[in-house]
Amino acid sequence: MKKLLAVTACPTGIAHTYMAAESLQKAADQKGVPIKVETRGAVGVENGLTAQEIAEAHAIIIAADTDVDEDRFAGKPVIRVAVAQGIKVPGELIDRALAKEASSGLAASPTATPEENAGRKPNMFYKHLMNGVSNMLPLVIAGGLIIAFSFLFAFTKGGVDQVEGSFGAALSTIGGASMGLMVIVLSGFISFSIAGKPGLAPGLVGGVLAKDMGAGFIGGIIAGFVAGYIAHYLIKTIKMPKNFEGLKPILIVPVLSVLAIGLLMVYVIGQPIEWLLTGLTAWLTNMGAGNAIILGAILGAMMALDMGGPFNKTAYTFAVGLLGASLYTPMAAVMAAGMTPPLGIWLATVIAKNRFTKEEREAGKVASILGLSFITEGAIPFGAADPIRVIPSFMVGSAVAGALSMYFGAGLHAPHGGVFVLFIPNAIDHLPQYVLSIVIGTVVTALMVLLLKRKAPAKL
Repeated sequence: MKKLLAVTACPTGIAHTYMAAESLQKAADQKGVPIKVETRGAVGVENGLTAQEIAEAHAIIIAADTDVDEDRFAGKPVIRVAVAQGIKVPGELIDRALAKEASSGLAASPTATPEENAGRKPNMFYKHLMNGVSNMLPLVIAGGLIIAFSFLFAFTKGGVDQVEGSFGAALSTIGGASMGLMVIVLSGFISFSIAGKPGLAPGLVGGVLAKDMGAGFIGGIIAGFVAGYIAHYLIKTIKMPKNFEGLKPILIVPVLSVLAIGLLMVYVIGQPIEWLLTGLTAWLTNMGAGNAIILGAILGAMMALDMGGPFNKTAYTFAVGLLGASLYTPMAAVMAAGMTPPLGIWLATVIAKNRFTKEEREAGKVASILGLSFITEGAIPFGAADPIRVIPSFMVGSAVAGALSMYFGAGLHAPHGGVFVLFIPNAIDHLPQYVLSIVIGTVVTALMVLLLKRKAPAKL
């Protein structure tokens, strides 16, 4: 019997990774096909694939938006898709994998197979960007929360005061160190995703220069892509005599790629991006209530449009990047907007039970937990079942939540945590107004769903 393997991974490693793994496992069980699914989530690799399992596998399904160490699958037929495809069409992926011709696992290059999947090739730009974001997030979360904690231990009569030598000042230093690495790691792992290990050095150097030049996360993203493609180009084009081939990855490529990205950052890219980021920061800092509401509504609607997809991640990445410039209001708007779709659909199942099947009401309970945890993907089953009516409802509710959060000037110092971060002192600015934004967005979502959604058909 043909055995299949699969790997799932998403940028945050919290929801899509495990939803895709579960969908693939269920689809394989229904077809009677043995499958093992490795998950690469926020807690690291789980249910990892062994060398023997890879050797015995008929084919591998990779449903991922980040790097998953594909070198180990050399020679094996590989189906590569975005992680969302693992959730939406798991049965189709299994059929495609079974239809592949078996190989020895030793002959072909792992990069040969995607051409067979023409038309379904994942967005590589998005994949490289998300690889950088996923590696950056732990630093931002840890740094943001530790800085928030630092205020507790440096409180004086005059208000928040970072007294030199105090425990609070030490926490602030630690948090700042973690936040200070975000642009560097973002750039380094974008480059790593493009060129592999040789891309890491120029990517990290490009990130350091972006940070030092004030080019921020935009500079880090551009530096990462430029560095990665420079390293990739050098690897492919430089030909060395066989006896000196070993010098290419440890001497030639690192020196040339670091030098190239360094000169480009210093003389070409860095300064214009610094001007751009300075202008963006100034606009966001000084914008009036009208612009704040519009920005919050746009970010909110993007969060609900594809619930974990490219639009959602673009809004999220934008807000996370601005944390490095000490701009916290977009992050608050994005999290509020990301919580309301699952919370709103749960509220709708509670208010009007006859509009939903028993299975949907049970799914609504699960969605409420995911919503409280800022896992927007908890609303996907409802959106997928009735996208014409439900997704616009989600977008309206999220836009309202995001707009209100921006209007109130709510700020979030950590890029994740959901309701749990509400209990951390100083993690959120204007906490009561922020909670009100989430509540109103949830109610609007529920009302929109009930207004548009049809009554569930009675079972015969």
